[in-house]
Amino acid sequence: MNNDFHQNQNYQITNEYQFLNNMFFGAKKKETIKTDDTSSKDLELVTKMNQEFAMSLDLKETLNNALELIIKRINAQAANIFLIDQKNQSFQCIASKHQAYLEDFEIPITQGVMGKAAIMKKCIRVGDVRKDIREIAEFYFDLDNKTNFTTYSVLCSPLIVSDECIGVIHCLNKKTNNKLFEENDRKLLETLSGPAALAINNAKMAKDLIDKNRMQKEIEIVGEIQKTLLSQNKKENFPIAGINIPAKVVSGDFYNFAKLTDGVYGFGVADVSGKGIKSSLLMSKASSLYRCLSKTNYSAAELLDILNSEICETTSRGMFVTMLIGVYDSNKKELTLANAGHEPPLIYSDDGNFSNFDEAGPPLGIAPKFKFKETKINFSNSSMYIFTDGITEIKDTKGNMLESDGFKNYIKKYQQTPNHERLNKIVEDIIKSGRIQKDDLTIVVVDGK
Repeated sequence: MNNDFHQNQNYQITNEYQFLNNMFFGAKKKETIKTDDTSSKDLELVTKMNQEFAMSLDLKETLNNALELIIKRINAQAANIFLIDQKNQSFQCIASKHQAYLEDFEIPITQGVMGKAAIMKKCIRVGDVRKDIREIAEFYFDLDNKTNFTTYSVLCSPLIVSDECIGVIHCLNKKTNNKLFEENDRKLLETLSGPAALAINNAKMAKDLIDKNRMQKEIEIVGEIQKTLLSQNKKENFPIAGINIPAKVVSGDFYNFAKLTDGVYGFGVADVSGKGIKSSLLMSKASSLYRCLSKTNYSAAELLDILNSEICETTSRGMFVTMLIGVYDSNKKELTLANAGHEPPLIYSDDGNFSNFDEAGPPLGIAPKFKFKETKINFSNSSMYIFTDGITEIKDTKGNMLESDGFKNYIKKYQQTPNHERLNKIVEDIIKSGRIQKDDLTIVVVDGK
């Protein structure tokens, strides 16, 4: 927060105090305001609260400071601050002085004096809870039992920011012989709750911003970790290359390839359903399992069986993974492929013709006991392109998808470029054409000579 912001905040609170001071302490229209010693002290207290709150953006510190000042000035036995949880439609105690266990309870926003104060946007006083049953209701006596506390009198003031109630300040029992609050106490709490509401809201926004930045940083770390799970392209004559361009910081796609034995190479490409952190975590799990298992198991079908069994046991309902696993034997000029619901790869031969490998089982995570099949095909003087639907479904400014035929044109255009450069040029050209990326873009190419 900068100085200008604090000055604006101070100005707003000072004006609010002046308004409340006129209303509650008897200022008359077109007369000079005369302040007695009590109202002068209250003005000093509001100013002190204003200054201390402006210096602190720590929510816990701000709340504790607020309660200490309010308890001392109101001369209350206990005080609490409840904020409204809009999602659960409840009051949640986030600060409490001299009344225990309140953090364990969620109180519906329609109940008791707190609910009434929030709805009316007005500070409410219940002079004696045993006489003013209409105000307090049975709810408070039940809460007393749970917190080992005896309530005699209540003040409850809403915390209003921009005409919206964000919570309440709750004071219990005046530290006098009869333990009962008076009308002047209600007026004073209503005055003090103005700067307190602004301070709490500012601290809460600062905390939310810090939490958001921390989460963003953690997401970026997840994205960096994901990148390490992808195989790195090799500049030397290597038959396989890949590219992954996430739509956001983290990706739901992955690929991996490696040399298994002399002249034999394994590869896998996958796409996790959905977007966001949940999908990226499932992707990380699937890719880690594949990387580990593929080092010792060279059967494409068996790898899919194991991965499917594991993902079915642990994945959330509705989530699945499409995946194609293959082995390229350059000695035999042969490809072995197994497909779990993934996009059919395009095979482009040197004579300029395209063909597809269409055979596929269900995606991983749907049918626990399904046994996948693998198919062997002759593969020489050709290139196979395995991709995710982010490529074929990318749209131009008119909403038209690239589709398989459009992708084929880019393959033809850059086919003679070395594979470690070819995929970059294809993706760059697609994006430069004005198409808008909304999904992860992933391509793996296998060149057979």
